[in-house]
Amino acid sequence: MTSENTGSDRVTFGRGYNVWIMGIDGTWRRSCVLKAVSNFEAELELEGSIEGLNLKEFFLLLSSTGLAYRRCELIRVNGSEIDVRFLKTKSKPGRASGGREDRLES
Repeated sequence: MTSENTGSDRVTFGRGYNVWIMGIDGTWRRSCVLKAVSNFEAELELEGSIEGLNLKEFFLLLSSTGLAYRRCELIRVNGSEIDVRFLKTKSKPGRASGGREDRLES
Protein backbone atom coordinates (compact mmCIF):
# COMPACT_ATOMS: atom_id res chain seq x y z
CA MET A 1 0.00 0.00 0.00
CA THR A 2 1.16 3.53 -0.53
CA SER A 3 2.85 5.22 2.39
CA GLU A 4 0.61 8.30 2.57
CA ASN A 5 -2.42 6.28 3.77
CA THR A 6 -0.71 3.93 6.21
CA GLY A 7 -1.60 5.83 9.37
CA SER A 8 -3.53 4.57 12.37
CA ASP A 9 -6.66 3.94 10.27
CA ARG A 10 -5.00 0.97 8.50
CA VAL A 11 -5.85 -2.50 9.82
CA THR A 12 -3.50 -5.41 9.10
CA PHE A 13 -4.85 -8.94 9.49
CA GLY A 14 -2.40 -11.52 10.86
CA ARG A 15 -3.79 -14.50 8.96
CA GLY A 16 -5.77 -12.55 6.43
CA TYR A 17 -9.47 -12.57 5.69
CA ASN A 18 -10.91 -14.66 2.84
CA VAL A 19 -12.62 -12.43 0.25
CA TRP A 20 -13.26 -12.43 -3.51
CA ILE A 21 -12.77 -10.04 -6.39
CA MET A 22 -15.33 -9.97 -9.20
CA GLY A 23 -15.54 -8.21 -12.53
CA ILE A 24 -17.95 -5.29 -12.84
CA ASP A 25 -19.92 -7.27 -15.43
CA GLY A 26 -19.87 -10.44 -13.28
CA THR A 27 -18.05 -12.55 -15.89
CA TRP A 28 -15.18 -13.54 -13.58
CA ARG A 29 -14.51 -14.06 -9.88
CA ARG A 30 -11.30 -14.97 -7.98
CA SER A 31 -10.60 -15.96 -4.38
CA CYS A 32 -8.10 -13.85 -2.49
CA VAL A 33 -6.98 -12.96 1.01
CA LEU A 34 -7.42 -9.46 2.45
CA LYS A 35 -4.09 -8.67 4.15
CA ALA A 36 -4.62 -5.01 5.10
CA VAL A 37 -7.33 -2.38 4.67
CA SER A 38 -7.84 1.33 5.29
CA ASN A 39 -10.62 3.78 4.46
CA PHE A 40 -9.14 4.36 1.00
CA GLU A 41 -7.33 1.18 -0.12
CA ALA A 42 -6.60 -2.48 0.53
CA GLU A 43 -3.83 -5.03 0.07
CA LEU A 44 -4.86 -8.43 -1.33
CA GLU A 45 -3.06 -11.71 -1.96
CA LEU A 46 -4.54 -13.50 -4.97
CA GLU A 47 -5.10 -17.21 -5.39
CA GLY A 48 -4.47 -17.97 -9.06
CA SER A 49 -3.50 -15.80 -11.98
CA ILE A 50 -4.83 -12.35 -12.86
CA GLU A 51 -3.76 -12.79 -16.48
CA GLY A 52 -6.55 -11.78 -18.84
CA LEU A 53 -8.69 -10.12 -16.15
CA ASN A 54 -9.88 -6.54 -16.56
CA LEU A 55 -8.72 -4.93 -13.30
CA LYS A 56 -9.45 -1.32 -14.33
CA GLU A 57 -12.60 -1.53 -12.18
CA PHE A 58 -13.90 -4.48 -10.18
CA PHE A 59 -15.68 -5.37 -6.95
CA LEU A 60 -14.07 -6.54 -3.72
CA LEU A 61 -16.66 -8.91 -2.22
CA LEU A 62 -16.45 -9.19 1.56
CA SER A 63 -19.13 -11.89 1.87
CA SER A 64 -19.79 -15.06 -0.12
CA THR A 65 -23.24 -13.79 -1.10
CA GLY A 66 -21.86 -10.47 -2.36
CA LEU A 67 -24.00 -8.35 -0.04
CA ALA A 68 -20.97 -6.48 1.37
CA TYR A 69 -18.70 -5.07 -1.33
CA ARG A 70 -16.57 -2.11 -2.45
CA ARG A 71 -15.87 -0.90 -5.98
CA CYS A 72 -12.11 -0.89 -6.64
CA GLU A 73 -9.37 -0.11 -9.13
CA LEU A 74 -5.90 -1.63 -9.34
CA ILE A 75 -2.98 0.44 -8.01
CA ARG A 76 -0.03 -1.99 -8.03
CA VAL A 77 0.84 -5.63 -8.74
CA ASN A 78 3.69 -7.39 -6.93
CA GLY A 79 3.66 -11.09 -7.78
CA SER A 80 0.53 -12.57 -6.20
CA GLU A 81 -0.15 -9.41 -4.15
CA ILE A 82 -2.12 -6.44 -5.44
CA ASP A 83 -2.95 -3.07 -3.96
CA VAL A 84 -6.35 -1.59 -4.77
CA ARG A 85 -7.98 1.81 -4.27
CA PHE A 86 -11.65 2.10 -3.31
CA LEU A 87 -13.73 4.16 -5.72
CA LYS A 88 -16.46 6.51 -4.61
CA THR A 89 -19.96 5.43 -5.56
CA LYS A 90 -22.37 7.87 -7.10
CA SER A 91 -25.47 8.48 -5.00
CA LYS A 92 -28.81 7.74 -6.61
CA PRO A 93 -31.10 10.70 -7.40
CA GLY A 94 -33.53 11.44 -4.60
CA ARG A 95 -31.36 9.88 -1.91
CA ALA A 96 -29.52 11.83 0.74
CA SER A 97 -25.76 11.78 0.25
CA GLY A 98 -25.18 11.30 3.96
CA GLY A 99 -25.11 8.08 5.86
CA ARG A 100 -26.65 6.90 9.06
CA GLU A 101 -26.21 10.27 10.77
CA ASP A 102 -28.77 11.88 8.41
CA ARG A 103 -31.39 9.27 9.29
CA LEU A 104 -30.78 9.67 13.02
CA GLU A 105 -31.33 13.44 12.99
CA SER A 106 -34.84 13.19 11.47
